[in-house]
Amino acid sequence: MAASSAKRRHKVRRRADMSLLGGIRPPIAVLSALLLSLAGITAVGFGRAGEESVPKAVMTSQQHFAEDGAVAMRASIDESAADLARTAGLFNAGDPAQPDAVVDKIGSVYQKWVGTAVVEISSGKMLAARGENVPVAAIDTSKLSEKDGLSPRMVRLANGETRLLSLQLLSWKGQPQQLLIASSSLRFPGISLGKFRSIAVIDSTGRILSSDGIPESEQVLTEDQRTGVERSKKQLSAFAKVAAKRAKEHPLKANDPGEGGYLGVSGSLRGDTFQGDRAIAGYAALTGPEPGKGTVATSLGLTVVAMVDVAEDPTRVTDPLFGLLAAGALLLIGALAVGVLLGTVQRPLLRLFLESRRLTRDDLTRPVSVPRFGEAARIGQALERLRRQLLGERDDAEGAGGPKSGRRGRIGARALLAVSGILLLVWSAPMLLLLNRADATAVVPEQITNDQRERTDTLSDRVRRSLNEGHADLVSVAGLLGERTSPEDMTKVLDRTRSDHSRYRSLYVRTGDGKIVAQSGESPRLPEDRKSENKDGHPFADPITVLNDSGTEPVIASYAELPGRDGSTVIGEFRIDFINSLLKRPGLGEIRVVDAERRVLGGNTGYLAFEKLPSARLTELAAGTSQKTGISARAGGIVYRDGGGVQVAGAAPFVGGGAAKSLNWMVVSWQPAAGLAIPEYSLQNRTVLAGLLGITAAAACLGWLHIIVVRPLREVAKQAEALADGDRRTVLYPRHHDEVGAISRSLELLRQQVLEQRKRDGAGATAPAAAVRAPAGRN
Repeated sequence: MAASSAKRRHKVRRRADMSLLGGIRPPIAVLSALLLSLAGITAVGFGRAGEESVPKAVMTSQQHFAEDGAVAMRASIDESAADLARTAGLFNAGDPAQPDAVVDKIGSVYQKWVGTAVVEISSGKMLAARGENVPVAAIDTSKLSEKDGLSPRMVRLANGETRLLSLQLLSWKGQPQQLLIASSSLRFPGISLGKFRSIAVIDSTGRILSSDGIPESEQVLTEDQRTGVERSKKQLSAFAKVAAKRAKEHPLKANDPGEGGYLGVSGSLRGDTFQGDRAIAGYAALTGPEPGKGTVATSLGLTVVAMVDVAEDPTRVTDPLFGLLAAGALLLIGALAVGVLLGTVQRPLLRLFLESRRLTRDDLTRPVSVPRFGEAARIGQALERLRRQLLGERDDAEGAGGPKSGRRGRIGARALLAVSGILLLVWSAPMLLLLNRADATAVVPEQITNDQRERTDTLSDRVRRSLNEGHADLVSVAGLLGERTSPEDMTKVLDRTRSDHSRYRSLYVRTGDGKIVAQSGESPRLPEDRKSENKDGHPFADPITVLNDSGTEPVIASYAELPGRDGSTVIGEFRIDFINSLLKRPGLGEIRVVDAERRVLGGNTGYLAFEKLPSARLTELAAGTSQKTGISARAGGIVYRDGGGVQVAGAAPFVGGGAAKSLNWMVVSWQPAAGLAIPEYSLQNRTVLAGLLGITAAAACLGWLHIIVVRPLREVAKQAEALADGDRRTVLYPRHHDEVGAISRSLELLRQQVLEQRKRDGAGATAPAAAVRAPAGRN
């Protein structure tokens, strides 16, 4: 039995001699390493929060501006191609029309083309033309039947300008086939440039096809201005070469993470300085509205480049002293916290580990060195009592009147961990909540405010043009629905129109007395008993209007009168989702379309229809912007500062002609400056990040230490006291192969030694009594 016990003790000792992979050392070592790393990051990182004289927010804003231009250009080209194709299809579906009537009809409905022409394909004869001369000679009519023979193509004129030619066939039975050609310039529709900005369209080689914003040399007065114009042209050409090269990259490789929102290749560029101004540019390649879906415009290989001069501020550089002081404070506090863990938790535990191993090796001569605090003190007292019991000495606790646990440390290991955590919190909490708050000192660059205003103005014009395009579609459809068109044929035309354009939820033909004779899409929302609102008998007063003033969704409708049908009209009801999709532009924050009464009709985020703007100051901005300055109202931008932080806002009313002019709508946008990459907020974000990292490191390592060491140590302390108080039946099992587990194994060996000692003492006491009784029996 003794040999078996010795064998078990030898096995447990060998396991205790194994290298300790877990235990108390790794959490403290990892905490020390994390604090050192955080101190280094703090010392180095804070000095870089404002190193660049042009903030990153300004660079990103130019990227978004170029993306807006690319979206507008792509939408314009695709819309023109779709309109021409649909118009040609409607003509082909009806009776043969005269070439002059075709170009006149197109010119009266759409004003987007600079020139139109109809050519007889077989002979090449010009049958009709309107506007500027169309470069017909650039089209090889013999290749029209080939694949992509009718695809749009770019033609460079003798004066250096570029024209985009769109082609469609006009075919009627029994007549020679004709080619309908529409020529358009590559200028941007409705892009608000503001001051000192230029924009250009380039091809895949970097050649500038069209530009705007840079005056010609003869248009300026002074020599300095002419020098600036020549410098701007050279800088724009240099940007164009770089942008064309980068536009060939894959979008995922070209765009930085976190700057999503645009499906194609986009970015920003930094140029040279001139008279204290730095030229910066954004570029964006034309891409489809959906991932992996190409369009007519994307096949042309065009890229948009937007350039602006920004005044540099070389003084806007963060002082690195704060980072050095913060790093030094972290090293001091971290060293104190780690010192608390080493001196009050790790060293006492390692001493107990060695003392418990010494007792298991029958080295009982020296008293146990009892730690001063917590569970380690309780275990040390229990080990000392077990040592005395193995020596056969009287246990002081038992002599005092029964089993009692020894003197307990008033401060436990959990309290010591809490002290270390509080020390680290002293550094992390101010970094997280108090230091480098930017709301009171943030300087929003003027270019950011200008871009907010101009991009909002561009978005407002885009919504207005889309509504005008929808009305123009209805006018085109109404012109083709003659007096003899049957309801069945009307329905076919409406179905084709709705399938070509996603803007309509419903299309229908309504007679003067309110009867619907043809319909496509969802059920009409215009009541049949609705009376005419004007003297001509039309269903509502303006070509485009909102049919309701309450409910969950505004009903926006447009109409066009059918000629010769006694007040019949074709009515289109727009999908509100179509309008909302136009507003989804990154870098503008929250966007709302509001009517003349400042009620919300659409937005890029969640909203309630017909609600007011979320704040009185936005309402005031909208009201002030709607006031006419000169001929018309102008877009406005402003920076607000109040208790809620700093906010950049812009508002732009509908300005321009078309059917949507009478709506008097406007687009309002706003975003918190805290989301912009400007130096003050970059410094604040880095400060908050440092505080979060400090709290995370402390919570992770101290939590690790509590789970792996402190909780098992508290359980071992209870078991050790129970063993010293006389509990010999409870077997002690280690939870982990670490210092606490080794102490638990040592206590188990001591329990076995105490049991063996009692057995030996009991056997020794029984033998003499038997010897005395045996002789008495023989007498």
